[in-house]
Amino acid sequence: MRPLTTLPKAHLHLHFTGSMRHGTLIELAERDGVHLPAALVEDWPPQLSAADEKGWFRFQRLYDVARSVLRTEDDVRRLVREAAEDDVADGCVWTEIQVDPSGYGARFGGISAFTDLVIDAVRDASASTGLGMSVIIAANRTRHPLDARTLARLAAQYAGRGVHGFGLSNDERRGSTADFGPAFAIAARAGLTLAPHAGELRGPEHVRQCLTHLTPNRLGHGIRVVEDPRLLDTIAESGIALEVCPASNVALGVYTTIDEVPVRELLAAGVDIALGADDPLLFGTRLAGQYALLRAAQDFSDQELAELARRSLRASRAPDDLRTAALQGVEAWLADDRGTMAP
Repeated sequence: MRPLTTLPKAHLHLHFTGSMRHGTLIELAERDGVHLPAALVEDWPPQLSAADEKGWFRFQRLYDVARSVLRTEDDVRRLVREAAEDDVADGCVWTEIQVDPSGYGARFGGISAFTDLVIDAVRDASASTGLGMSVIIAANRTRHPLDARTLARLAAQYAGRGVHGFGLSNDERRGSTADFGPAFAIAARAGLTLAPHAGELRGPEHVRQCLTHLTPNRLGHGIRVVEDPRLLDTIAESGIALEVCPASNVALGVYTTIDEVPVRELLAAGVDIALGADDPLLFGTRLAGQYALLRAAQDFSDQELAELARRSLRASRAPDDLRTAALQGVEAWLADDRGTMAP
C-alpha cells in the first residue's frame, strides 16, 4: 500500500475552529483558565450524535467552548499555521478553510477586522508551509437571514483577495433554506463558489431546496442524495461536487459505521467527490485519515483513492498551475509501486 500522506490532494471541507489541534486547545485553555468539559479533555474525542436537536446542541456547545479559547491575534495565526502544517503533513497541496466571522467579531474588532486577520494569517501560513490556501466565509443557519446577507456582502468585498467562496453551515434542520437565497445571490454576483451544507442531517428533499434556492457549485456533505436516484443523476449531470466527510458522518450518527458511508455509490453514479475532515478537533481524524478509513473499511484500492484525490483537486478553486502539478503528482504516486505499509 502506498503511503496516503504522499498522495497530493485538496482539502475543501475544513472548519476554522474545528481545525484546531487538540493539544493547542488544552494549552490555550490552561493559559487563560478556561474550563473544558471532560469530552474535550480526558474523554476526547467526544462521543457525539446529531440524531436530534439535543445531540446537535451538545455538539455545538463543545464547538463554542473551543472557540472561546481563541483570544488574541497570535492565537488565530497559530491555529491557521498549525492547520496548514497538518494538511501539508497529510499530503495536501490546497486547503480551503471555512469561517463564520460573526462568531469572532465581538472579540476581534468586528467582522471586517477579523476577516482581515484571517486572510493575513492564511497568507503567512501559505508562505511558511508552501500550502496553497484560500477562505470560504460561511453564514450560520441558526441566525437571521439578514445576517447571512451581511456576510455575503463581506465575502463579495474580499472576492479575489483571499476569499473565494460563500457557505451556509450549522444544523440543516434549522431555518428556511429559501430565506437564504438573497445572500447566495449576492455571493453569486461576486463570482464566489457557493458551497452550502446540505444532505447530511436532512435527506434529498433538503438538497432539492438548496438546488432551487441557493444554486450551489458544491455541497457540504450531500451524501444522502443516494437515497433519490433521480436527484443523484441530477447532481452527477450538473457537476456539483460533494464534500464528503466519512468520520463526521459516523460520529454524528448519520451512518453507524464507515462501511455504510456511500462513497462508492456516489463514484459509480459519476458524482465528483472531495473528502474532507470537517472538524478534526471534535471528530479526531484529519484528512489523510478519511482516505485511510475508506482503505480499511471499504477496501478502496490505491487507484480508487487516487481518483478521489483527482476529483478533490478538480473541484477546488486552486490555481490552474497548482492543480496541473498536483494531478501529475497523483500519477507519480500511482507509478511508484515500491509500496509500504503506511496509513
